[in-house]
Amino acid sequence: VIASSYLFLLMTPTRKSTYHSLFISNSLSDNASISHHLRTLTRRPHVAGSQANAEAASYVVSVFTSSNIPSHVASYEVALTYPFSRSLVLTNPPPQPPTTFTLHQETYEGDPYADVADEVVPTFHAYANSATVAAPVCYVNYGRVEDYFTLKENGVNVSGTIVLARHGKIYRGDIVKNAYDAGAVGVVIYSDRKDYGGGGEGGWFPEEKWLPPSGVQVGSVYRGLGDPTTPGWASGDECERLNKDEVEKGGEVPLIPSLPVSAADGEKIMRSVGGPVAEDDWQGSKDAPVYRLGPGPGILNLSYMGQDVIATIQNVIGVIEGAEEPDRFVILGNHRDAWTFGAVDPNSGTAALLEIAQRLGKLQKRGWRPRRTILLCNWEAEEYGLIGSTEWVEENREILSSRAVAYLNADCAVGGPGFNVRATPQLDELIKRATQQVKDPDNSSQSIYESWTSSSSSLFGRLGGGGSDYASFLQHVGIPAADIAFGGDIAGYPVYHSLYDDFVWMEKFGDPMFQRHVAAASVWGLSVKNLEDEISNKDINLSPIFKSIKELEKAAIKINNQRREIEASKSWITRKKDHLKVRELNDRLMMAERAFTDRDGLFGMSWHKHLIYGPSKHNDYGSQSFPGIDDAVKMAENLHSAESWHRVQHEVWRVSRVIKHASLVLVGQPT
Repeated sequence: VIASSYLFLLMTPTRKSTYHSLFISNSLSDNASISHHLRTLTRRPHVAGSQANAEAASYVVSVFTSSNIPSHVASYEVALTYPFSRSLVLTNPPPQPPTTFTLHQETYEGDPYADVADEVVPTFHAYANSATVAAPVCYVNYGRVEDYFTLKENGVNVSGTIVLARHGKIYRGDIVKNAYDAGAVGVVIYSDRKDYGGGGEGGWFPEEKWLPPSGVQVGSVYRGLGDPTTPGWASGDECERLNKDEVEKGGEVPLIPSLPVSAADGEKIMRSVGGPVAEDDWQGSKDAPVYRLGPGPGILNLSYMGQDVIATIQNVIGVIEGAEEPDRFVILGNHRDAWTFGAVDPNSGTAALLEIAQRLGKLQKRGWRPRRTILLCNWEAEEYGLIGSTEWVEENREILSSRAVAYLNADCAVGGPGFNVRATPQLDELIKRATQQVKDPDNSSQSIYESWTSSSSSLFGRLGGGGSDYASFLQHVGIPAADIAFGGDIAGYPVYHSLYDDFVWMEKFGDPMFQRHVAAASVWGLSVKNLEDEISNKDINLSPIFKSIKELEKAAIKINNQRREIEASKSWITRKKDHLKVRELNDRLMMAERAFTDRDGLFGMSWHKHLIYGPSKHNDYGSQSFPGIDDAVKMAENLHSAESWHRVQHEVWRVSRVIKHASLVLVGQPT
């Protein structure tokens, strides 16, 4: 979405409307080309660090090169993990025999990818703790903090048990961390048919879009960003690294073992659990067994052994140099690596990125040059913990801090109908303008903006969590960012991270005509009151924040008026003096987001520097406004001490200071 708006600003002023119209026209777009890209990228499984993913990187380079876009590969040597051995055995109450789970996803009759299915990495959790444990089973619903409160209210103690949790509400790494905090010794996570199998009322893939009973959602349980052995600096061939003990002390990798399992296996385990009956919203689909809380009498023996390696990963970087401001970067990014075939996650976004590259290449042949430099970035090892993008940001932090205008991300670009966007607020208007100019791929009689506004009461989500590659740009450096998709949020399609996320699923259910991919390329290429209620009667003074927000409002109004004056005069197109004035104003807008960062970062998460938007403490996929204040409030409510509430006030002052800094940046004058 945003890139389309930036293209409008980047193009040569006297002919910008011509090239802008060309970019989104049918003459340059090609759903057959996007379909070809996606089929090529997903013909084999291509997990990070594999030869197959290196071949996919070569394909991206070849498309950039054929589009006359200079490109290079930025390689890093990073710590990855793969499964060496794993087993899961259920000891049932007598007289039932024990159950040994195969932990295998089944192909189907006529599966065109059956011949390469054995190349898929066995189901596992990346960075899971290697250990063998045996214990009674406890059911913990989605494994959220509030779920453990419910268990406690029901008199269920999970300490010393292996917990059974279902995917769907929070990041799997936080499921494992919450279990560890509650005293569990192991975790099994399954994809409930209620959430991923259509409620058990009908078929599944390939006849329907739903996850088959043997389908397993794999993924990482690492709660950090970047290579866990090089926190804060880039991973090279010869670089400083933390050892395993130091990594574990950092608190971002799990200290208990875990495994993902299928819906079928999850229900088998559930049948072995006794104890109190779970409440209604903890139950499964209509034909599922009755869900009980445990613990036991079923006992699980869980064994996992990982293989730790230092692997080479490759980021592909394409560069289109700007004609007027080559030292200013607009960055478009998507990752390439997938747990299996990756038709939705992430290669729907990769196909859109390649479509953008080809369109921009065609425009260059017609004489177009962008105003600012455009970087097209294809990351590796995102699935492990946003590693490729984070290492690149850490290596280029200083130059990005001074030169990057915005970062525009597409991960699961297409997973179904419906437009979804999350962004930092200063990009909202650009996104609106871009979506007004692109037709809805599912209803050509209206624009994406018209269908978007008619179907959603809340247009913009915010980027607080670590769900995709925007995180390092926004959270570490303070670069304005956006993430777009068709089909809802990142985990909103049923075959997410499973064997069945392949070209066939995309062709049948995700985007049958590949029109949403074309639209994604067009679109992509082109909370204080609640806080006040939460801490009422706690003697916390919020006036510093209110005062700084008023100053920010005044500064924003002033710079917006200055922008309108420049646009109205139109003299900046030809007069060098006014052109410099435009650059100076844009620099203030660019640097304002940086001002919301603090060098000390969030408490306990110092790598995260942004104090306005950040990850939720107990859900890395979640977004939290004023994360430092929110965390301090939750801690104070738990400790009930004067010192803890004093820390809340300190966090209020910290937020008020960065807001004031942003105001000063917008004004552009020292005090």
